[in-house]
Amino acid sequence: MSYHSIVCVKQVPDTKNITGEAMKSDGTVNRAALPAVFNPEDLHALEIALQVRDRFGGTVTVLSMGPPKAADVLRDCLFRGADRAILITDRRAAASDTLATSYILSQAVRTIGTYDLVFCGRQAIDGDTAQVGPQLAEKLGIPQVTYLERFVDLSGRTARIRRNVGTGWEVVDVRLPALVTVLDTACEPRPPAARRVMKFKHARVRAELEALVRGAGSPSPTDSARPPRPAPALAGGVTASMRPEDVEREVERLAESLRPRGLMMEQWNLDDIQADLQWCGLSGSPTKVHRVQSIVLTKSGYTEIPATEEGVRRLIRELVVDHTLG
Repeated sequence: MSYHSIVCVKQVPDTKNITGEAMKSDGTVNRAALPAVFNPEDLHALEIALQVRDRFGGTVTVLSMGPPKAADVLRDCLFRGADRAILITDRRAAASDTLATSYILSQAVRTIGTYDLVFCGRQAIDGDTAQVGPQLAEKLGIPQVTYLERFVDLSGRTARIRRNVGTGWEVVDVRLPALVTVLDTACEPRPPAARRVMKFKHARVRAELEALVRGAGSPSPTDSARPPRPAPALAGGVTASMRPEDVEREVERLAESLRPRGLMMEQWNLDDIQADLQWCGLSGSPTKVHRVQSIVLTKSGYTEIPATEEGVRRLIRELVVDHTLG
């Protein structure tokens, strides 16, 4: 018996590299000033899904919702062993809170079809709500097991999972299909495989090809491992005389060059997953911000404190002056 696992992954701002430009004057995150990374606990969820496939057989599909740039994390998933990658990208999904996001993901999972396990990271580092996974399980109408610490066994239609309950752990049995959220202590994610990097480094979603044709991306080299270089008229971007149908034709030509080699990742919009627009984006997000505390970081770079008694004294004085201490 083999099992189909779906892993929900997210691209998030790298909160470990905070600079003075990380916050806007209105207190919101300046995402353009922060590099984007693979959400850490989603990476552990992917590893557990790959381990299930390796031990018990089956396939792993990764699913991400976000802008076209989120295709980067899907490529990373392919490098590590995922079998299929799907990006949901649609401007109408912008400003979705956890309720709208879980609804969109539930429609995407239904569109994928038959599955046995859905894996999510416990939470994303840009929101820290830990709500999307449980809400997704509720919308799919399947049981959920949160805080996976170890995937113990899988037999027939029953999975045995050890979960962390804060003050200890418990082992639970759950009937499939089921959703599982994964802790970052559950496993050590495998690194990208060199052969898979070479195979999938030029995998693209359609939006990336459109950006390439319109001049927003660098032209592709002409070697056989990459999609053909766009025609000279397109390589420098779309000219005023170019018709939309010409752009579409060139995008399709590039896509056709990628499909036979399995390098065309799937891209869906809200219509493809038959989503009700009133449950998506801002209109489908009942979350209201009560208050925003404006925190603006003005200092750039960092201060190196020598590991001496005088260095520690100076650090304490600065913290007191800044009212961080005292």
